[in-house]
Amino acid sequence: MKINKFTLMSCPYIVWIAALIVLPMILIVLYGFTIPGNDVASFQFSFDNFTRFITDATFLSVVIKSLWIAFLTTIICIFLGYPVAYIISKAKGNHGMILILLLTLPTWINMLVRTYAWMGILQTGGMLSTILSWFGFEDVTLLYTDFAVALGMVYNFLPFMVLQIHTSLAKMDNSLLEAAADLGANRVQSFLRVTLPLSMPGIVSGITLVFLPAVSSFFIPKLLGGGQYVLVGNVIESQFLTAGDWHFGSAISMIMAVIIIISMWLTRKIDVQPAKENS
Repeated sequence: MKINKFTLMSCPYIVWIAALIVLPMILIVLYGFTIPGNDVASFQFSFDNFTRFITDATFLSVVIKSLWIAFLTTIICIFLGYPVAYIISKAKGNHGMILILLLTLPTWINMLVRTYAWMGILQTGGMLSTILSWFGFEDVTLLYTDFAVALGMVYNFLPFMVLQIHTSLAKMDNSLLEAAADLGANRVQSFLRVTLPLSMPGIVSGITLVFLPAVSSFFIPKLLGGGQYVLVGNVIESQFLTAGDWHFGSAISMIMAVIIIISMWLTRKIDVQPAKENS
């Protein structure tokens, strides 16, 4: 049997995916649907981990809070990212590339380091609190608050939204705007009926790249929330590293995986629906 070069070259990637993705997922499913048996090496099949999560109001409130902060982060990123992406797409010459470079330059630094930097900015006596004191806002607590967590989320995930929207806007045919103007549409009408629908795939892609990591983030709320702001990512981390309950931690991971899959399906439906209407 002759093996072509493509199959041979793909073998290392298949092994890599199997070792780092498929095998860990199988272990998560195994741990999620089992509980420790009578001895260390034996497991018993059970739904107790999922029942414990569903029946405990504390864990459900954590999931709701995680979904809310991820939703809030996504909405803020859309309203902040769309104008920035629009301005970059309209920049002439190399100005657009320079603006993209300035936008992505902070992402070259590790996200954990950037989050630590925000701790220094938001802490009492830090740069932001000092500036606020100049305007008469004394003793303002910024760090370890909901504001700090939301700010950290938006700061870290905003470039993903901007780049996706910019890609859609950059591919748009400007002759469509000229045709809309010839038909009597003003700038607002042209934006609502031409630019916005054509940029919807970028918005949907941006929502996916912002919402999914935001809903499962654990070190941003841990650092900027001071351990008091607990999201589902923090619960999973504590179950694996602190409590040592890998079975319950795996069950929570599976529940979040289902929520993420449903979210991706919904965003996909939103992306497909306008395409059908335009066709």
